[in-house]
Amino acid sequence: MISIVVPTYKEAENLRPLSRAIGEALEPAGLDYEVIFVDDDSNDGSEEICAELQKEHPVRILVRKDERGLATAVIHGMRAAKGEIIVVMDADLSHPASAIPEMVSRLESRRSDFVLGSRYVAGGSIHDEWSIFRKLNSMVPSLMARPLCPLKDPMSGFFAIRKDDMPDPSILSPIGYKVALEIYAKGRFSAPSEVPIHFADRRYGESKLSLKEQLNFIRHLGRLYAFKLRPGRVS
Repeated sequence: MISIVVPTYKEAENLRPLSRAIGEALEPAGLDYEVIFVDDDSNDGSEEICAELQKEHPVRILVRKDERGLATAVIHGMRAAKGEIIVVMDADLSHPASAIPEMVSRLESRRSDFVLGSRYVAGGSIHDEWSIFRKLNSMVPSLMARPLCPLKDPMSGFFAIRKDDMPDPSILSPIGYKVALEIYAKGRFSAPSEVPIHFADRRYGESKLSLKEQLNFIRHLGRLYAFKLRPGRVS
């Protein structure tokens, strides 16, 4: 089984189209899957929508009442996953579900043990109307994170791993939203790879990226470098 973990907050409008897109991508490929929405108590009708979706799609929703944050929501969902393979993607429809079968295939064949959906490899792309500022806001953090992850899009939030390869949750302490970087840096992955994707702009809802989250990324990056460089660590 494949478990698709989707962190959500105020994403009610996206749940139906995302569930449909996932089904259209995985069902023709004969892939058994579940979708786990991990919601930070949105109170926007997400629970009721998921109850309706369950009539047609293998979805469930986990509502967190006492914790907030995209990265910790992802870890919560990964721990609850039933599948041998875990895919993490955003709820805002920016990540193409059509890439999931290829990501899963690489893990199943053991060609890769960590697969990113990437904007910056051959065949990947971003929305045509991104401003120079937004492009720099994506590329500069990627360069800052490159020593921690040898891939071209280390800031991607769209990734897949085998559940058995997930690092011990006790050593995971992400700040903010870049959980893929946290998992890669603290895991033991030897064959990472990237699948090209087109990164689309969200159609519904509002972006959660703020100055606070950008500052959290700097703090998170500092923690990860300290983890990698700490005395006595065996890679």
